Amino acid sequence: MSPRRNSSRRKSSRGGRAPGGGPEAEDALMLRITGGQSREAGPDGEWIIRRVIGAAAVKVYRCPGCAQEIPVGMAHVVVWRPYGDGDDRRHWHSSCWERRSRRAPRY
Repeated sequence: MSPRRNSSRRKSSRGGRAPGGGPEAEDALMLRITGGQSREAGPDGEWIIRRVIGAAAVKVYRCPGCAQEIPVGMAHVVVWRPYGDGDDRRHWHSSCWERRSRRAPRY
């Protein structure tokens, strides 16, 4: 027989955060709703960004930032315009996406 627990497994709202939480809980909820997508505004306009983990990267893509391949199994980002038709969706190395404003895309 297992020993008895003296404390509840459920988190109490007394003395802690109120149900619904603060900004962290809202951010976590938004990520769950959007599937990990976020919006980013930069000097080149507004973008929707989705981070792809290595286990989910099952195809080879060419990064528009460095013109190198993104191999299968490498974590990267997918970006597109929020109001487009999806034809502008591109897969970038995460580091290339973060440095895009400091260099021009290569084709």
